[in-house]
Amino acid sequence: MLITCSYPSSARSRRRTCSLHHGHGTSSTMSHYDESQSERLARKARDAPFMVAGLAGLVGLVGYSIYGFKNKKIKTSVYLIHTRVAAQGFVVACLTAGVSWNLFKNHIYPRLYPEAVEEKKN
Repeated sequence: MLITCSYPSSARSRRRTCSLHHGHGTSSTMSHYDESQSERLARKARDAPFMVAGLAGLVGLVGYSIYGFKNKKIKTSVYLIHTRVAAQGFVVACLTAGVSWNLFKNHIYPRLYPEAVEEKKN
């Protein structure tokens, strides 16, 4: 699989075209507009809501780490290890929640409520 992108020659156009070559003589073309950071974050939040939870956890953990580092009563190395373990625990919790949500949404919910899934398709 090969992805090739072409950019326009004019500086005013922000459109780029990417082609995806599958290797079997077939290809598909995708057209993208450059997005601002806020538009990109909003799109990714719709696509993966647990990414927003991860970013919020990152900001919270960094803030807590800065506050705790200033007011610590333990050695710096131990404090950094505790901070790393807390960050890893939060990442594992977000990944577990995301996988569980997708499992429920894609496999369990359609089996429990097939009529709701059919109405959504129409």
